[in-house]
Amino acid sequence: MGLGPRSLHKAGRRFPAGDKRGRRAKGSGRPPPGRQRPPDRSSEPAPDAHPHLSPEALGYFRQALSALKEAPETGEERELMVHNVLKEVEAEALALATNKTGSEIMQELLGFSPLKPLCRVWATLRSNFRFVACHRCGVHVLQSALLQLPRLLGSPAEKEEEDVEEEEDGKDGPLETLEELVLGLASEVCDDFLFYCGDTHGSFVVRTLLQVLGGTLLESERARHRGSQSPEAQRAPAREGKPSDFEVPETFLNRLQDLSSCFLKDIAVFITDKISSFCLQVALQILHRKLPQFCAQLCSAVIGYLSSRNSSADGSPLLLFLRDQTSSRLLEQVLLVLEPPRLQSLFEDHFQGQLQTLAAHPIANFPLQRLLDAVTTPELLSPVFEELSPALEAVLAQGHPGVVIALVGACRRVGAHQARVLQLLLEAFHCAEPPSRQVACVPLFATLTAYEVYYRLAEEEGAVPAEHQVEMATARALGEVTVLGSLLLQHLLHFSSPGIVLRSLGALTGPQLLTLAQNPAGSHVLDAVLTSPSVTRKQRRRVLKTLKVLVSALIPPPTSI
Repeated sequence: MGLGPRSLHKAGRRFPAGDKRGRRAKGSGRPPPGRQRPPDRSSEPAPDAHPHLSPEALGYFRQALSALKEAPETGEERELMVHNVLKEVEAEALALATNKTGSEIMQELLGFSPLKPLCRVWATLRSNFRFVACHRCGVHVLQSALLQLPRLLGSPAEKEEEDVEEEEDGKDGPLETLEELVLGLASEVCDDFLFYCGDTHGSFVVRTLLQVLGGTLLESERARHRGSQSPEAQRAPAREGKPSDFEVPETFLNRLQDLSSCFLKDIAVFITDKISSFCLQVALQILHRKLPQFCAQLCSAVIGYLSSRNSSADGSPLLLFLRDQTSSRLLEQVLLVLEPPRLQSLFEDHFQGQLQTLAAHPIANFPLQRLLDAVTTPELLSPVFEELSPALEAVLAQGHPGVVIALVGACRRVGAHQARVLQLLLEAFHCAEPPSRQVACVPLFATLTAYEVYYRLAEEEGAVPAEHQVEMATARALGEVTVLGSLLLQHLLHFSSPGIVLRSLGALTGPQLLTLAQNPAGSHVLDAVLTSPSVTRKQRRRVLKTLKVLVSALIPPPTSI
């Protein structure tokens, strides 16, 4: 698909959706993460060296969990039930943690646990920490225990006399506090950092530990833990969702500094190894929020290492790594946490003059999107825009609309080049000329489809574009709204002058507008109409009036009793 005004109609039916990670089709997006290497079994005991969970015990814990879910949320009876169940969990901790079903039950039971029972279970597992952390089921129990910290950290100590006597008379001495247990776990990880970060399962513990030490839970990692048994579990950390912060003692942040130093000692491994790289990506996100100076050190180490490799034939050596599956994912995260001056320097030293090439690459287009997401200054946006803007239609035709959406988002965020990028979009979707076609831009943007393809027009290349036919437009049902098309419209509605998009929305028929509202992605377009400061009250009423009448007609009147 070229850049000619009629090229999209000849080459295909619509802009390729693109930007889907995990497909192997040429140009469809980043390849899937690939097969995971088998975990190192050298640290595991022999098959019979650890206890096994009997069917009777499994049945008991299953019933106990069911009873806890049905019991009242407060009261002495519930407290006694929790105490008794967790006593049994402590006795069977290793067997439960290393059994698939038992692990899932134990994870839920830990969510009911008060402070001291959790500490006792944790202490029981600690003697087999390496084995449990690298076990495909046990690792998720350790994660669940760590994820209880926001709930339990700093909670008042229990005063029951029985617990005091039990701790003082225990054969292993006084029970360690939750803070001491976490710091002890961090010390063990720090002592064998490369091993745990490089292990398929152990890396989950490292990533959760980094979040707990930093007092920040990433939404992407919480979602990964909730679905941790699925084959999708090894995907790189996502960027969506707001992190959740909680207070941690100063000792946690000190230990987080120690772990960040471990990354610096073996930076080449964390850049090139797929599993270890995930840990560094999470560390960058946490350090960026809590210890920005250490985040800057890690970013400099990554960029310095990659820039020191052999130069490629077409420019900076960094370009080679932008096209690599593992290092490009790490670079995406680096781009998102760099401070504006450092980002400007990185662009000038490595990206400038290569943006169109990167936008066309099936892997490199993703770090380019993150670069665009990180742009916050006119000084950086202007050279980026001038280099990328002539190729918008080509980028769309190559199946990488995410690059275009990210550029439009940067224009919205910085408040510059908005009129120009909108005009280029109208030209790319073949609805700029004649002007009557501009009223059709919403369905075209929403479905990522060129004008003549959307309306099934057989136009010859080089022919004068036909005028927009209102009857034809109103008779056609709204096409399938894409997620990226919805994002594009949301950005445009937040531009300082969204008049063209609002007029197109107002031209939609009632059924078309209802289809947009009922679509999971399309409904967010109407959200943008309601929330954009650039849309006046009068404009909102004009757009939503038709929908209001249609919805009112669909709701049956109340029946009298």
